[in-house]
Amino acid sequence: MLVRLEMDEERMSFLSFDSLPSWMIFLSSAAHLTAGIVLGFLYFRSLWWNTCRFTGGGRVTTTIALMIGRYALLGGLLTLASLEGALPLLMMALGVLIARSVVVRRVREAAP
Repeated sequence: MLVRLEMDEERMSFLSFDSLPSWMIFLSSAAHLTAGIVLGFLYFRSLWWNTCRFTGGGRVTTTIALMIGRYALLGGLLTLASLEGALPLLMMALGVLIARSVVVRRVREAAP
């Protein structure tokens, strides 16, 4: 009954990587990795700024708006990457993790 079940399922991505040359797959992966690093850097720097505003007594409405915007930007761009397939999503998530380690290291060195 479950024989040939994989024939009925759809492809995960809109773009078929089988028909693309390998250099285009590499460029796409590099672009998603770069976008992930930029997105991660923005996300974690704004998280640090948001934390400083919470502890420093900044305006609550601005702080909450920044927090919602940060979540919406990260979730939206990762969702768009997931619509392109697993490889772009994984590359973007890897970029976010790379940026996280860089930002945390810089914050740790700057904070006493």
